Amino acid sequence: MPHIPASDALSHIRVLDVTRVRSGPTAVRQLADWGADVIKVEPPESLEPDGALGAARHTPDFQNLQRNKRSLTLNLKDPEGQRIFLKLVEKADVVVENFRPDVKERLGIDYESLKAVNPRIILASISGFGQDGAYAGRPGFDQVAQGMGGLMSITGAPGEGPMRVGIPIADLTAGLFCALGILVALINRDKSNEGQWLHTSLLQAQIFMLDFQAARWLTRGEVPQQAGNNHPTSVPTGVFKTTDGAINIAVAGEAIWRRFANALERPDWLDCDAYKDNASRLERRDQLNAEIAAITATRTSRELVTLLLDSGVPCGEIYRINEVFDDPQVQHLGIAQDAETVPFGKTRLVGQPVVLTETPSHIVQAPPERGEHTGEILAEIGYDGPGVAELRERQVV
Repeated sequence: MPHIPASDALSHIRVLDVTRVRSGPTAVRQLADWGADVIKVEPPESLEPDGALGAARHTPDFQNLQRNKRSLTLNLKDPEGQRIFLKLVEKADVVVENFRPDVKERLGIDYESLKAVNPRIILASISGFGQDGAYAGRPGFDQVAQGMGGLMSITGAPGEGPMRVGIPIADLTAGLFCALGILVALINRDKSNEGQWLHTSLLQAQIFMLDFQAARWLTRGEVPQQAGNNHPTSVPTGVFKTTDGAINIAVAGEAIWRRFANALERPDWLDCDAYKDNASRLERRDQLNAEIAAITATRTSRELVTLLLDSGVPCGEIYRINEVFDDPQVQHLGIAQDAETVPFGKTRLVGQPVVLTETPSHIVQAPPERGEHTGEILAEIGYDGPGVAELRERQVV
């Protein structure tokens, strides 16, 4: 099956994907979903059994990560496999890898080697801790990056110790930043006519995601602490129980504070010195939260959300995952897209969260079986049937 672009936006771009696990596939998924011809380069099954690194192929995780790609099996440790890869590089635009930093040199797919074949090539690398430095050789793992990047120290309830976030956020954001870097490099190549090497790491991505919490330390010397479901600095913002569950309420700024107090029929809060401004409310957060909780505990989630939204106070339901996709607005947005897969047949996968009106993204190709497109891809660079059969026999592909 030839490449079917998922969008017109990047349909002129060819990507060689030698990534594994999550951060790399996340980066490449961004390119595939916007139309790039992505060739997923994988070791033959005999050299690396299914699921040896990352999710097994016929799992929801793998299927959600690997759509809109073609698959080529290739043994990059074999000299012939390396020659085939470099032949593919001649007509490629981007190579994406997330090996440990020294592996690409051993395989002969480092930037200088690729550049010698194609000066316009862009190499994108993701590592755990950076391409050099004292930690460069350490294996990268999402939860380790969450810990070393400071996120776990500010996640969870006060006094309960470090807590990981419920998604692999370091992996995911490193992949997204890598994809952004690739797009910037492609734009720059239009001016310079030359490629470049770009790289990021789980640690860098996680630290960047600290955002204002990092800024508090860097500019004021404040060390943020765990705040549980409370916002670190804005009060009252947090989770409040209702008769049938709980909701989020976000009161930021004095105007919204006034609307909130009036909506809950507590104008006395507005005349109270203890709650006169955000600094005062932050100092007495537990006391104020207890007063609010006494009110919310007598009403349903829907009743409170309707009341507060009608009053101009930001708030919202707290959903389980199944409830997320049952929400009418989520259904209206269409982020759960129809897809065809081998293990699940007709199903749905999570689509792109941004809409381009002229070049929309769709899920058009099923996540490939291993080596599904090996023959056709090799034919594109001059190999005939007997030649491919010989490569298979030698376990090069």
